Amino acid sequence: MCGICGLANATDPVSDGLVPAMTATLRHRGPDEEGIWTSADRRVALGHRRLSIIDLSPGGHQPMADAGGRLQITFNGEIYNYLELKAELGALGHTFRTRSDTEVLLAAYRQWGLAAVKRLNGMFALALYDLDRERLFLARDRAGEKPLFYRHAPGAFAFASELKALMADPAFPRSIEPSALSQYLAFGYVTGEACILRGVRKLPQGHAMAYDLRRDEVETWPYWTLPEPFPGNRRFVPDEELVDELERLLLDSVRMRLIADVPVGIMLSGGVDSSLVTAMAARVSSTPVRTFTISFPGHAAFDESPYARTIAEHFGTKHVELAAEAATVDLLPQLARQYDEPLADSSMVPTYLVSRLIRREATVALGGDGGDELFGGYHHYEWVRRQDLVRRLVPGPLRGAVSACARALPLGLRGRNYLIGSDRDIGWSMAHANVYFDAATRRKLLAGTGRLVDDEPEGAKGRLGLGHSAVQRTMAMDFRSYLVDDILVKVDRASMLASLEVRAPLLDPRIIELAYGRTPDRLRAWKGQRKVILRMLARRVLPPAFDVARKQGFSPPLAAWFPGDWGRYMREVLRGSDFFDRGVVEQLITAQERGLHNTHRLYALMIFELWRREYRVGF
Repeated sequence: MCGICGLANATDPVSDGLVPAMTATLRHRGPDEEGIWTSADRRVALGHRRLSIIDLSPGGHQPMADAGGRLQITFNGEIYNYLELKAELGALGHTFRTRSDTEVLLAAYRQWGLAAVKRLNGMFALALYDLDRERLFLARDRAGEKPLFYRHAPGAFAFASELKALMADPAFPRSIEPSALSQYLAFGYVTGEACILRGVRKLPQGHAMAYDLRRDEVETWPYWTLPEPFPGNRRFVPDEELVDELERLLLDSVRMRLIADVPVGIMLSGGVDSSLVTAMAARVSSTPVRTFTISFPGHAAFDESPYARTIAEHFGTKHVELAAEAATVDLLPQLARQYDEPLADSSMVPTYLVSRLIRREATVALGGDGGDELFGGYHHYEWVRRQDLVRRLVPGPLRGAVSACARALPLGLRGRNYLIGSDRDIGWSMAHANVYFDAATRRKLLAGTGRLVDDEPEGAKGRLGLGHSAVQRTMAMDFRSYLVDDILVKVDRASMLASLEVRAPLLDPRIIELAYGRTPDRLRAWKGQRKVILRMLARRVLPPAFDVARKQGFSPPLAAWFPGDWGRYMREVLRGSDFFDRGVVEQLITAQERGLHNTHRLYALMIFELWRREYRVGF
């Protein structure tokens, strides 16, 4: 795992010292080595911070050139099928000087050009400069595990793994993009190509782009999209054969992701997904695997550590637990700086803690991310299915009246979002299911700024869904928004702050294709059941005492912590802010004290305010 950055100018030389400054901000992503390359005409400079995983020798140094010196690459990630590609390319006449997957990428580009990215099974963000074509080629993996921000202004192009590297430029304008702020207040993250800072974009998952220095033009295109969803409930193969195939694919995916020249561990939350990863790792590893988990003492409803312990004992792993306490509030300013595009997911705290714990004994960790979005793990999939039925039975005017009445209910009342979501089309309803602040509350929160652009982000997010059923559409929407812009961001930034590489076996392209292209709804999320096919596999390979129906994960007990240090800290930060309307903030605090459910909303506002202070950002 690494950090990458770079500059490319159409005519003028790049600024001296800027790429080294950008690279310095990414040191946590790659503490082992720094590399910088500048073209002879000084119009292109690439930076790299290395976390050595495969080929620890100097041969893996980046930026890396091809044998002819006409290509230069800076690359963040891992290509899991690089040995297979290397053999194929070797048969085509390519020779290799190193054992690194980076050199395989250079050869793949020489052989297949821009189409090379379609052959990769991995997590990656890469930038490759072709000196002959004067073209900078960038790409991001299918799921979006690795981040890539970029900025194109007349005559100049910049990119980086993290937003803070772009902000290393003293001339960078630190002003908020209003539509992105609307997204953040709605969902707790900024989705798609948008970025919280004006003038910056994110390369979407499964996309590639090229910056042509001669024409000063950027072209972006998808090289991969989600497979066509399974048509209806028609069965292509018997259920047990699908489970067999899933088991084979997951076993092979875990095997590939255990390849490293450094120690590897497993983030074991105690849920089905990470437990299945542990089971497969134990099967293919020649030595006992290392597992790590977080416990929440005194909060049994949030504490998965007993279940993680059961899995660890059953598979004979070397298991380590870390207790998370409310005092971890001290980490919040540090995390606000690390998440340089604000993120409202409070599980960033335990994710960072377990990453820091693992890093003491391993440099790579496997996790269970992706299982919920691929196989239907969230509770709102059942709600969406019911919403679809309601739409067929209840007239639109009546649903609209219910929605209007629900808007008058206090924020923090359970079920409010679902009632409001009964209005409008199903796509809008899907996006509204887990909204933090509805449109009316967003307007009130930002009334003092005078710059609110309420662009109905729920509608835009809802249009990301695709499929034949409401459940399929919602799961696709989550894969293309919540997974990539919340879950994977949370894991990437938290683990990278600890200089730990996290790999997600369930996000193997072959498993994604199986889940979306060939698994029917009734084996994913169906009539109150969730992750049906994963649980069928779990019953095969996990211990009989393991409860496969639970779902929790690394979520801290915010409500229980609110009366203590966490609540005091939230109040202190928010009452010292002049950005959000203080009256609305006080109403949220009071409602929480009276028993409503607003801690996640208060956390979202607090993290945004900490981020704004850290980076001195305004409208």
